[in-house]
Amino acid sequence: MTSKLNQPNSKALTILAFFAIYVIWGGTYLLNKIAVMELDPLFISAIRFSIAGVMIFIIAKIMKLDTSITRKQLINSAISGFLFLVYGNGVFIWALKYVDSGFAALIASTQPLFVLLLLRLIDNKKMQRKSLIGIALGILGMYLLVSQQEFSSNESMILGVFMILSCVISWSYGSVFVSKADLPSNFLVSTGYQMLAAGVLLFLSSFMLGEEWISPERWSGQVQVSILLLILFGSIAAFTAFNYLLKTVSPEKVATSGYINPIIAMLLGWYILDEKISPQSIIAAIILLTGVYFINSRKRQQ
Repeated sequence: MTSKLNQPNSKALTILAFFAIYVIWGGTYLLNKIAVMELDPLFISAIRFSIAGVMIFIIAKIMKLDTSITRKQLINSAISGFLFLVYGNGVFIWALKYVDSGFAALIASTQPLFVLLLLRLIDNKKMQRKSLIGIALGILGMYLLVSQQEFSSNESMILGVFMILSCVISWSYGSVFVSKADLPSNFLVSTGYQMLAAGVLLFLSSFMLGEEWISPERWSGQVQVSILLLILFGSIAAFTAFNYLLKTVSPEKVATSGYINPIIAMLLGWYILDEKISPQSIIAAIILLTGVYFINSRKRQQ
């Protein structure tokens, strides 16, 4: 009886979690782009995740949640924090200095392809026909995206795209890792440990690379609002939802955020930052997202 009563709540929570990773994360590309135009990338991420991590533990204490953690869970939290937030996010923000936010989001939409390939390598999962079609469409879409004249003639954009792809691989492996790893059972607490671990690593990395640490009072109003939104919604709400989904649904399903994120990011970048959307980019987006659809519409294997 208790299980049946809990099902509607669980379903509603899952829907809200998907909304968070679909819509809220789509807007973080714009917010990060605004911030990195004024601040150094690793410093942005260090501030964002350190504050978010502290706030999560304050919330956890108010809710009287168990915040205890084993040594193995702490190590796994640090590993996942590095894969997602230090490399997957920090380096991604660095790449936004050279690549439009909508363009970057479109490249990031290839994540389901990499998740599928990693599952094939790690779990030896056989690829179905739809998966192979999806991968082929993804490769074609990426080719159309990066073969544009604006891209091929700009070395900085080439470097930015290469680094974004490496971030997508890091994020994809992190998704597979977290779905199997021993982490604190409460998703809010697990998120808090990952963010605090990432915050420490990011501050160390920022210091070692000689980034400039600018006091928040010297930030422009736009950057202050962007960082605040990134902390409250992009970090606490969306990343907690992300960790929840990784433990309750398959990594491939979580990766379907790649359907919506690029569309929202491209529209926001075009409307607010006046980023250009070429006809070839639109065609590439349609092909890429169709590839993602094929990958995630295949039959689930036990």
